[in-house]
Amino acid sequence: MFEHTVVVSGAASGLGHAVMRRLAAKGARVAAVDVANIHATDLPDECTAHACDVTDAKAVQDVIDRIGPISALVTCAGIAPGAKLVGKSGPHDADLFAKVMAVNVMGTFHLMSTCAAAMQRNAPNDKGQRGVIVTTSSVAAFEGQIGQIAYAASKGAVAAMTLPAARELARDGIRVASIAPGVFDTPMMQAMPEEVQTSIGATIPFPPRLGDPDDFAALVEHILTNTTLNGEVIRLDGALRMAAK
Repeated sequence: MFEHTVVVSGAASGLGHAVMRRLAAKGARVAAVDVANIHATDLPDECTAHACDVTDAKAVQDVIDRIGPISALVTCAGIAPGAKLVGKSGPHDADLFAKVMAVNVMGTFHLMSTCAAAMQRNAPNDKGQRGVIVTTSSVAAFEGQIGQIAYAASKGAVAAMTLPAARELARDGIRVASIAPGVFDTPMMQAMPEEVQTSIGATIPFPPRLGDPDDFAALVEHILTNTTLNGEVIRLDGALRMAAK
């Protein structure tokens, strides 16, 4: 599928894991990046595991340098703790807000900038393309719920980075797009009681269920191969519009 390696962050579980497995099945060499160790039995053929805290710019640079030439980046690493602006114990914990921004925004930024610099060194393919970047935003960027103020702010920032990055990197033949998923069947959701999962899934117009991570991975694959898709934030949510709570 690609001449060089595809970097996938957050690949140990959830959406990132589904992306890693789908792209590997299509013949891509995948560098699976995660703060958690990825066991060898979870790695498809042609995949390599790289432990990295994406909030650490130097650590990200070191990992990308080791990986070598890169054709694409897919950023799925993120956290989503719930906390109100003013909770029962008082104002929102500033350190928690900063942590969410560090992982979701700075982590995405570090990977985007470092991988884009690496892609600039690629020879263009027959369509003039040197690389593709796909980030993960969220429908919370547009309809953040009560208790999601940090998460919504972080995902709004990821969405907002898409167009300026695409405009800047167009001269280098590097495309940038973002996916804003709705509610997906990931470990975060699986930790909730089954009746809660069923209830949440029923609020989605169609299909009335939690999203399948492989559907997310399928959209990633399409973005990577459709050279006209650029500068866009794509909702993947079954027509869900989040309520206030």
